[in-house]
Amino acid sequence: MIGKWAPRTGAPRTGVDRFLTVLRVFAVGLVLVGLAAFVAQEISTDNAFARWANPDATGLTGAQFRGLVISGIAQGAMYGLIALGYSMVYGVLGFINFAHGEVFMMGAMTGMITSNKLADAGLWESNFIGALALVMFGSILVSMFLAVVMERLAYRPLRGAPRLIPLITSIGVSFFIQNMSIVLFGPASKAYPAVPDWLRDKHTFLEIEGAKIMVIVAAAVSMAALWFLVERTKVGKAMRAVAEDSEIASLMGIDVNRTIVKVFAVGGAFAGMAGILWGILFRSVIHNTGFLPGIKAFSSAVVGGIGNLGGAMVGGLFIGIAESVGPLLVLEPLGVSGVSQLRDAVAFAMLIGVLLLRPSGIFGEKLRAEDRT
Repeated sequence: MIGKWAPRTGAPRTGVDRFLTVLRVFAVGLVLVGLAAFVAQEISTDNAFARWANPDATGLTGAQFRGLVISGIAQGAMYGLIALGYSMVYGVLGFINFAHGEVFMMGAMTGMITSNKLADAGLWESNFIGALALVMFGSILVSMFLAVVMERLAYRPLRGAPRLIPLITSIGVSFFIQNMSIVLFGPASKAYPAVPDWLRDKHTFLEIEGAKIMVIVAAAVSMAALWFLVERTKVGKAMRAVAEDSEIASLMGIDVNRTIVKVFAVGGAFAGMAGILWGILFRSVIHNTGFLPGIKAFSSAVVGGIGNLGGAMVGGLFIGIAESVGPLLVLEPLGVSGVSQLRDAVAFAMLIGVLLLRPSGIFGEKLRAEDRT
């Protein structure tokens, strides 16, 4: 059974099966021991188990833990927005567009340029909401255009080729866009202008920064808009039909090429939105800004279930929370040093853990008819 951790019914167990079982047991055991050490240290750093696990541990206050979770949700929401593009393209074409992270980066770069121009004109401070709306519109438009051009020039001519060829092409496109960014904007890091005080201040009884609230709300609204587009509109029905079986969809009168262009455009729009939110939250972009978030967004899509749009967003939240909370929740209680530098390792360890326990992702894959076995 695909995606289920179930015993084999006929074939004998092989060495690989036993090795994977050992890895599963080790991964689950490590997490459980780390959580047990964390709980013991939160109760009292003087008890025997806490001293054995890590004598120097100080534990986390409620405010610190809450801040880590909120930061993880905000960052995971951006991963989820980028992951939607990966899942949509995979659901329709059956390959991973590794250049999608650069679409996100160009959206962030466009936002940086537009926001600084508006700041120079005095509009960023005097009319922040209107300026932000204009910046978002420009970034989304550029990201959509880049995604559509990418599909038309790089991927459509290779549509009938073996899957490895478009995959390698997407990696080449990724490096091309990175280097084009260096030529256009230079290799140095670029900064967004300062945001208003209400985005830096903390709000609600949970003491959440305004910028993080904006990121979470924007991600929730975007996900709701995508659900409405896919489930309730004629364009969405065409996308689902092409994802199910492009040949049958074409026989039913659906323009497959136009539908695929719309899929890339929608994925590019969400990447552009994520780019703006990234710039507002971290205020710094560079030519390789899209590389690591793009890889983590791909991991999010796999964790949630590749091709599953809701799973992509949930997977992004899982990855974001894991890399924010995991180092201090599991590794630091066990005495691992430099846990603040291990955020990326924890995020990818979670991906490996999900693949070991449930290879099809948390919510299961959604594959084209020809990809099902």
